[in-house]
Amino acid sequence: MSKNEKNKQCSLPKGKVVFFATGNINKFNEARSILSQHDIVVGMLRLKGDEIQSDSLKDIAQTSVINAFRRCRLPIFVEDAGLFIDALSGFPGPYAAYVYKTIHNSGILKLMENISDRQAKFQSVIAYCDDQTPCEPECFDGESKGGITLAERKEQGKSGFGFDPIFQPEGSAKTFAEMTIEEKNGFSHRAMAIRNFAEWYKTKR
Repeated sequence: MSKNEKNKQCSLPKGKVVFFATGNINKFNEARSILSQHDIVVGMLRLKGDEIQSDSLKDIAQTSVINAFRRCRLPIFVEDAGLFIDALSGFPGPYAAYVYKTIHNSGILKLMENISDRQAKFQSVIAYCDDQTPCEPECFDGESKGGITLAERKEQGKSGFGFDPIFQPEGSAKTFAEMTIEEKNGFSHRAMAIRNFAEWYKTKR
């Protein structure tokens, strides 16, 4: 980040602006869509604190946001999510990002061949940190129950990413990858966690 960019960010009005530490533009767009409805401005920082290896999404998110805050000293949040598949004893869980990079959706579908129990859930944790909570981040949860599809289903032009093409939430005939951002935000774990954060933030401010 250049010196001018840092100065520009520091000059933004306090109390109405938060930053999302992520390198995923799709996650950022989903968050921005929700936060704008709560009159909260969000900026994207391609910065993420060092992650720990843990079975707890909350522990991972808290550690990550503390490290990120120490680097930028801005009001900032991170999001950590996991996909938990019942028939695979909760695999890949908090290691979803690594598993996706290594075996992709096709690998999960291969593991699920001939398995009738397709139930799964996405879980999300938002951890927020600022100068008032430098060592004790606030955390907010979200969960979306659904199932693993038999094949990848996605639609051109939609913003689905990661395991979205193989996850169909309860109450919908579409996978996340077949939805618009607005549709997905009506079902997703991330949207739920962000809404919980937004409600708290508005009260806090």
